[in-house]
Amino acid sequence: MSEMSKELMNKELSIAFIGGGNMASALIAGLAGKLTAGANIHVVDPNLAALETLRSRFGVTTAGAADAALAARDVIVLAVKPQSMREVAAQLLPFLGGARAPLILSIAAGIRAVDLARWLGGYGAIVRCMPNTPALIGLGIAGMVACAGVDAAQKAAADAIMGAVGATVWLDDEALIDPVTAVSGSGPAYVFYFIEAMQEAAAQLGLTAQQGTQLALATFVGAAQLAAQSTEPVALLRERVTSKGGTTHAALCSMEQSGVKEAIVAAVKAAALRGKEMGDELGALS
Repeated sequence: MSEMSKELMNKELSIAFIGGGNMASALIAGLAGKLTAGANIHVVDPNLAALETLRSRFGVTTAGAADAALAARDVIVLAVKPQSMREVAAQLLPFLGGARAPLILSIAAGIRAVDLARWLGGYGAIVRCMPNTPALIGLGIAGMVACAGVDAAQKAAADAIMGAVGATVWLDDEALIDPVTAVSGSGPAYVFYFIEAMQEAAAQLGLTAQQGTQLALATFVGAAQLAAQSTEPVALLRERVTSKGGTTHAALCSMEQSGVKEAIVAAVKAAALRGKEMGDELGALS
């Protein structure tokens, strides 16, 4: 085990975030004062107002641009837009050449580890991760894959960081990050879309907007919790509330006739394809 690995096992993590947006803020909220002290977290972002909010809420240190504080971190979380990653990597590169070799944890969609490593001069200690927005309330889930240069302690550190705001799923093949992005990364939008449709139907059937919203949200939360806590397949749970000739049966038959399931499957596949295309497009940058 490397000296850094031993340190990671025995002390609070020292973490830097490049980017202080919503996902970074959610992670910091889950970490500060829990996994590590707020003072052990450094945030770099050109948005000074966002930095002031994070500093006042969590006691983190901040900077408007990459600085020497990055060189002493155990983990550097890259929480920037995919289109900005190459530029960010160039700014980060000067701080990776010291005796310490921090773990790079990327949460950007579409940026493949091989391209990030190339932009970082061949750096190998990279974990690629795809979280989702329920992390904002501690109920996220993240698909994760570690490159060959990541040791056991660094992998555990990455798992602890993402586990602070939800569940983690480790993958053996980075190519599966695109399906994860399609299913869970983009997935909350599909749920919101369905909720919108239920709200619209409720209004057309005579319920008030408040009643429709309350009924739709409670139904989704309750059904999701039931599925999560049950040991039975979701298909069986669906069958148990579907009496032949009843109201639920009429609704599901209408959905089947309209090809709703096929449309959802096609939509998720389209999202996965777009993730691959983004990787091709962004990876082509020299």
